[in-house]
Amino acid sequence: MQQHKLNIVLCGTGTVGGTLLQQIAQQQQSLFRERDILLNVVGIVDIFNIMTNSRGINLEELKIKDNGLSTFREIFSKCPKSSLDIIHSEVLSLRDQLIHPLVFVDCTASYEIADLYQDFIDHNISIVCANKVAASGDIEKFNRLKTTATNNGVMYKYETNVGAGLPIIRTIDHLISSGDKITKIEAVLSGTLNYIFTHLSKDCTFSQAVQKAKEAHFSEPDPRIDLSGIDVIRKLVILARESGYAVSQEDVEKHLFVPDEYFEGSLDDFWAKLPQLDAHFEELRKEVESKNEHLRFVAKLDNGKCSVSLEKVDIMHPAYTLEGSNNIILIHTERYNPHPMIIQGYGAGAGVTAAGVFSDILYVAGV
Repeated sequence: MQQHKLNIVLCGTGTVGGTLLQQIAQQQQSLFRERDILLNVVGIVDIFNIMTNSRGINLEELKIKDNGLSTFREIFSKCPKSSLDIIHSEVLSLRDQLIHPLVFVDCTASYEIADLYQDFIDHNISIVCANKVAASGDIEKFNRLKTTATNNGVMYKYETNVGAGLPIIRTIDHLISSGDKITKIEAVLSGTLNYIFTHLSKDCTFSQAVQKAKEAHFSEPDPRIDLSGIDVIRKLVILARESGYAVSQEDVEKHLFVPDEYFEGSLDDFWAKLPQLDAHFEELRKEVESKNEHLRFVAKLDNGKCSVSLEKVDIMHPAYTLEGSNNIILIHTERYNPHPMIIQGYGAGAGVTAAGVFSDILYVAGV
């Protein structure tokens, strides 16, 4: 059996990054024993601290498997201070010291970290990211990342940018590679928003549902990112680009459901004002309930035209029964016509997102 060795620098130690670190620690020995895959974590970094060891960081000593992340976080907080420049130079230094391939794994939502991707790929470092910024940002920079990665024989993988651990991007890539053409996509892509709208009831107001989504760790720490629709817009742009359409965020037709003034001011201001929307959403809830409909925030791609909007779906729509934080995507192609391919499942949560990142890491490792 051929051994696959991959060196890993993990950037981001929050909910997703921490969960990924636990998953690697739990699987490290069995992957080596049963499949001859050696995942060697040589760096753990964030904007505050940095821990590196070109021979490999001993995850057993950090007690990640035994005590969760509490011991690790205590140790990590005492590591040398970090910065963007330090992360950049340390990753390149590690690349120079290592014989086997290196992958930079980004579990942040940072624009500044995403700006490092191109230089890392230029230096033959693969990228795996949950961060959506690069894939949904400037299209010329995005295309350059993909082209350079191909030319340099490294990988740029971002499956969890859409649908957490669901195999959406990979499926579209396989459809396109086999000669099919994506004509239309209709999708519920925000686990957070679906959680909110499925929890609306006579006993749970809109503002309470938003608070529940935050407490369940489905929303961003600042829920305005979800409520503004920007997260769904980014995901739709990524799907459109994967489907062969040159789309940017500015091209998406936006029909949003929270007025602009709720995104002004501080986060405390937002929470104070949010209950003012409860009466409106209660009336909307009663209306759809009387017609046996459900509210869904739907993203659409139709021959290159993109839109997002809050829609009322009836019992015949595949998204009608969508529960909790689940996502659903209907992919219409020249082959899957008139009946679309449907992918459905958990679209939010640290566990499934980290597992999706883990899957991309294993793909880079060649398995």
